[in-house]
Amino acid sequence: MVVAPDRIAAMDAVRALLAASGVDPDAPMLADTPARVAASLRELFAGVGEDAAAPLRRGDAVPEGLDIVCLRGIEFRSVCAHHLLPFSGTVDIAYLPVARLVGIGAIVRTLEILSTRPQIQEHLADELAQALHSGMEAAGALVVFEARHSCVADRGPREAGSVFTTVASSGVLGADGRRQDAIALLRRTRAG
Repeated sequence: MVVAPDRIAAMDAVRALLAASGVDPDAPMLADTPARVAASLRELFAGVGEDAAAPLRRGDAVPEGLDIVCLRGIEFRSVCAHHLLPFSGTVDIAYLPVARLVGIGAIVRTLEILSTRPQIQEHLADELAQALHSGMEAAGALVVFEARHSCVADRGPREAGSVFTTVASSGVLGADGRRQDAIALLRRTRAG
């Protein structure tokens, strides 16, 4: 169930957060900040309550002999659930279709739904692999996320150049042999 965000409550919370941080929320340059932040949060958290697998439930018949399908370099952005700071990067996807093939747009939409929720990268990877597996009734799915995190780059350790990689898989692509096949194919595709 999608819950409509409460714009006024969000604006009040931003004002309170600014004041609690020692910043005057009535300063001229901050006058419109609560409304801007509330609008930003509505966009950044648009996937809350949405069914991420819904875009994957329609598609075409799988051609005979088709094996692993790969899509790589899909850009994404999300918000860290721990610090409410952005992280962004790319995801590579491999899946083994059985029931249907879906368009690239359906896969991107599923990623968009999942990434527009407060997230932890490891959970995001697992949720996408599971949505691909169950949503299109694939025999298996494997995803590789690479991202840069503002919570690491701009605070704490301040490692601006660091990249965090997570891998999640499901179904037959979670088994050692097929998983290695998918990873090798993604690496070969990346090099090409």
